[in-house]
Amino acid sequence: MPVAPRAVIASLSEVTSLPGVDLSFRDAHRLRKTDEYSSVFAFRRALKGRWFIVHYRPNGLDSARLGVVVAKKLARRASLRNLLKRIVRENFRKMRAGLPACDLIVRLHAKADDATRAMLNEDVSRLLARLPRATQQPESGG
Repeated sequence: MPVAPRAVIASLSEVTSLPGVDLSFRDAHRLRKTDEYSSVFAFRRALKGRWFIVHYRPNGLDSARLGVVVAKKLARRASLRNLLKRIVRENFRKMRAGLPACDLIVRLHAKADDATRAMLNEDVSRLLARLPRATQQPESGG
C-alpha cells in the first residue's frame, strides 16, 4: 500500500528567524521561583490591557524573563488556560530581543471567553510593546 509523503512542518522560528537573533524560549527566559514572582508583584509597576496585565521589574540581566498567571476563576477550562499561556509565551518569544531587561509577569485579569485568538494576540503584543525601554534598577535593601 503506497504511503503519501509526509508534509514538512517548519516551526515559525525556523521560517522567520533572522541571522544572529535568538527566538527561542529557553529556561533562562522563564520565571520559576515564588520569590521571583513575589519580587515582581512587590515592585508594583504594571500596564493594563483589555484582558491582560503586565507586571514588570528591571532584573539587571541581559534579557527579559517571563512568568504567566492564568487563574481558574477567570478561565474555568484547562484548555482555555493552556491556550492563553501559549499565546503569551509565543508573543514573548517573538518580541524578547526587543524587550528591556525586565522580569515580566503577564496575568489574565478579565474573562476571555468571548475573545478571539487574534484579539488576545493583539492585546499581549501591545502591552509588551508599551514596556518602558529605560527602566531604573530596583533599589537593593531587601
